[in-house]
Amino acid sequence: MKKTLTTLALTSAFALLSTTASAENITVFAAASMTNVLQEINKDFEQKYPQDKVTFSFASSSVLAKQIEQDAPADVFISADTKWMDYVKEKQPSKTQNVEVLVKNDLVLIAPISSKIQAENIQSVNFSKELADSYLSVGDPDHVPAGKYAKKALEYYKVWGDVENKLARAKNVRDALSFVERNEAPLGIVYSTDAKVSADKVKIVAVFPQESYGEVVYPAATTSSKPEAKKFLDFLKTPEAKAKFEAAGFYPVQ
Repeated sequence: MKKTLTTLALTSAFALLSTTASAENITVFAAASMTNVLQEINKDFEQKYPQDKVTFSFASSSVLAKQIEQDAPADVFISADTKWMDYVKEKQPSKTQNVEVLVKNDLVLIAPISSKIQAENIQSVNFSKELADSYLSVGDPDHVPAGKYAKKALEYYKVWGDVENKLARAKNVRDALSFVERNEAPLGIVYSTDAKVSADKVKIVAVFPQESYGEVVYPAATTSSKPEAKKFLDFLKTPEAKAKFEAAGFYPVQ
């Protein structure tokens, strides 16, 4: 009996060691606009793979890309545009694998929920009048993808010259959203999914047509050789993950 108990104890110990050895931390660097949806998707992932632990770092794609360039320990990178994914591929070609576009998004003009501004479309917005002595909240167009899309759209409508000196340049799109949430800016340009996250604090004034700025796409890639990195990336393409993306306002790549 004593020998049997000893054998069982050893078996349990080896099983525990085996489980611990197979457990893995997965570090995901992702665009700030993906914060809420990835946290929701991760609940399903960790329920399916309880041995794996996912840690997120959310920031502007430019900041994350430069951190990966400097060998930051990222296993997965999700960018809000192709430029910063291409940057990582160029700087870390051996690390950056399995690149593909996950989802798309829309660019919108927002205002505080209490704002009286109404517009049929972007062309009907008088930016000079609405901004007056205040500022337009955007991700910094020099670095942040949402800001670059915004600049391109405003140039398309020939109003960039009117607002260039009236920009509240945020370090990422969620900070741009927060300025409008707190009524510190009368207008802001963010993604439609950001506006949806904060629907109780901001409203969409108008949607920018895609021809004014191109497409908002989210390429993703593994940036380490961990098998778990590919496992997480593959999970983002499962039906349950796609349902979460669509519920958050993202839409699939055709």
